[in-house]
Amino acid sequence: MFKVIGSALVTVPVAVTFFDCVAYVAKVEGSSMQPVLNPLSDKECITDFVLLKRWGIKNCNVERGDVVSVLSPCDPGQKLIKRIIAVEGDMVQSLSYKRRHLKVPDGHCWVEGDHKGASFDSNHFGPISMGLIHAKAVYIVWPPSRWQKMESFIPKGRTVLNERL
Repeated sequence: MFKVIGSALVTVPVAVTFFDCVAYVAKVEGSSMQPVLNPLSDKECITDFVLLKRWGIKNCNVERGDVVSVLSPCDPGQKLIKRIIAVEGDMVQSLSYKRRHLKVPDGHCWVEGDHKGASFDSNHFGPISMGLIHAKAVYIVWPPSRWQKMESFIPKGRTVLNERL
């Protein structure tokens, strides 16, 4: 009995630290990142699970094209999964934000879903603070037929007007 309790006292803090600081698996809900995540297959939506890497995220170690998990600026209890389109200093053309062209402020980035018609993103709430980035999606881990590394790219038709190098 004491061995079980002793094991739990060691295992639980190690597991919590791992999931909090290194990586964890999360279910992707919704259609905002289609077709990359949760693609339609024969009129049915496949639900993806992704490995979210937290290691190094607090150092803002992300770049244009990365898929990230962010805390919603409108509802901090909700996590969103979006693609970084522009980083601080970049000029971006909004699809529906109150200003058509804007410079992403220091310490912020512009995020969008790949499915433009079904995404609640920076086109609605503007640039987000880099501090809201929670993790970076690095692999699709479920279902097994979709195992793959997440590619970092800017979707076709979306370009930064004036990249800051």
